[in-house]
Amino acid sequence: MNIVDIIKDYVINECEKYKNNAIDHYDFWNEHIKYVYEESIKLSLEYNADMEIVALGSLLHDMALVLKIGDKKDHHINGEIIAKEVLTKYNYDSNKLDKVLKCVLHHRSSKNAQNIEELCVADADILAHFDNVPMLINSIIKKNNCNIDEAKEILKEVFEDDYNDLSDRTKETFKDKYESLCNEIFNNIKR
Repeated sequence: MNIVDIIKDYVINECEKYKNNAIDHYDFWNEHIKYVYEESIKLSLEYNADMEIVALGSLLHDMALVLKIGDKKDHHINGEIIAKEVLTKYNYDSNKLDKVLKCVLHHRSSKNAQNIEELCVADADILAHFDNVPMLINSIIKKNNCNIDEAKEILKEVFEDDYNDLSDRTKETFKDKYESLCNEIFNNIKR
């Protein structure tokens, strides 16, 4: 079994533990991380990035949340520490380790990306939101205690912020899908 498959199994198992034991029973794997992983692989192919680095960064990017370590606002920092511990446990190549760790650290915005692998993970984290709109709406309703129409208004802002946070390169390739999705969800409102 290669390192990506090993880490993928680890992440899925930890997500399952979280889902079964946490108060909110949130399914990190099926609601978010799986989408980030899939989008990051697509981007790594499109941008000729190191797929292994990108795959590992995407799999480990939210582990601080899954393991309930620290605050959400610092999950990228704590995630980097967790990723180092996990990958070191599996004797991951020390020459590649720092690249994966930086993908985890910089996943919150493509503006922080310092190389193509980091950009792939950061953009994939955003694209995952567009892949699972029902989860996003449900989260907005729960967080804001609002109805579906109010949630759609908030979702418009979230979509706009997310789209604007994509790298210029990804924004351009995603533009048509973004506009189509917005038209579908927001009743043909032009963005």
